[in-house]
Amino acid sequence: MNLSELSAVDAAAAIRAGECTSEELVRACLDHTESIERTVGAWQYLEPELALKQARDADLHRRGGAPLGPLHGVPVGIKDIFDTEDMPTEDGTVLHSGRTPASDSTAVARLREAGAIIMGKTVTTEMAVYAPGKTTNPHDPTRTPGGSSSGSAAAVAASMVPLAIGTQTNGSVIRPASYCGVYGYKPSHGLISRYRVLQQSRVLDHVGVFGRTVEDVALIAQQLMGYDERDPDMRPRARPDLMGIVAGEPPIAPHFAFVKTPSWDQADEDVKGGFSELVEFLGAQVEELDLTELLQNAIERHRSIMEADLAKSFRWEYERGKERLSLTLCEMIERGRQCLAMDYNLALEQIPVLNAALDEILAEYDAIITPAATGEAPLGLESTGSPVFCTPWTLCGMPAISLPLLQGTHGMPVGVQLVGAKGDDARLLRVARWLAARVNQ
Repeated sequence: MNLSELSAVDAAAAIRAGECTSEELVRACLDHTESIERTVGAWQYLEPELALKQARDADLHRRGGAPLGPLHGVPVGIKDIFDTEDMPTEDGTVLHSGRTPASDSTAVARLREAGAIIMGKTVTTEMAVYAPGKTTNPHDPTRTPGGSSSGSAAAVAASMVPLAIGTQTNGSVIRPASYCGVYGYKPSHGLISRYRVLQQSRVLDHVGVFGRTVEDVALIAQQLMGYDERDPDMRPRARPDLMGIVAGEPPIAPHFAFVKTPSWDQADEDVKGGFSELVEFLGAQVEELDLTELLQNAIERHRSIMEADLAKSFRWEYERGKERLSLTLCEMIERGRQCLAMDYNLALEQIPVLNAALDEILAEYDAIITPAATGEAPLGLESTGSPVFCTPWTLCGMPAISLPLLQGTHGMPVGVQLVGAKGDDARLLRVARWLAARVNQ
């Protein structure tokens, strides 16, 4: 196997055991990237010599006998809305062209502490919203990779890096993971710091991760978690032992709640047929629940919050550079400016109500099983697809993971989304590993 195809867990183990060096791994990833980047377009900023220098320094560190971090020598792609002190952070807009931050975001700093190689900056949609960047789907360049974490999902899917980080305010981790056929994990709201990450909505913004296995996303997410007082939605708490819990088997066979959501009519036949087969395969371990009444207003509530917050967060860009923003983003900002305070606050007040109801449901089930996207990645690069199957869970700040378990009629990947109770991330990942192993055996 080419080194660029190693999972993150296997790559870290190989470096630790001396079976390969970080420089060899990074060089393999760079060589592979060079051969396909013109087609895929996953990178906004990639300086090979900077990546190789980090790798050589990591190898010197190891040879010196110093302690090694869990990601020592492993390259990671960084969505271009996370500040990096040694690389530009341009947020997918010409309005921020050439912006070079003075220091790292907390997420990038923690990756460095864990020994990771910061490979480069991956393409984001404009301001991490909907207007696409240059990235194509690695499985079919005529199709979207999804967004807004387009480059991160594509880079992992194309074996350019074993790991990448992104963000989700609606469906920006789960949807591209589904379209690109990789594992995408969005932790519970408040578990990973968003300090020095482009803010859309404090209420809805999450940091998420991409990898080749459930263990991969658990490995990187565990390094990113930990209290940061500079993120106002974080609280002091013990860091979850994701890797330890994921490695174990569930004490009893998991029990799933299959939830179609009120958006089921937007699912294409690939999704409907695939989930019908999956439900039949799981048999007595899955039960269909109708949550239509509970979730019927979730999309409207999410839209009120997101668009009002976009109007606030991007006020400077809109007022000084409206003509250089996409029509889609301008329309969202303009609607957000018209949002009534009453509607915004009513939407906020419904979040704890929804979470209380869903916590009660998830006391009886190990996870909710639901589509990650409406179907295969759509043809064309003008849109990044619909996030509608992600919206309710993002609104509630619940952990979610997309598993590449299904395939559409055109041979494209279709993700299965598992959703857990807010704060119960380790259990969700353990169940996800169990399901992936069961389906793929």
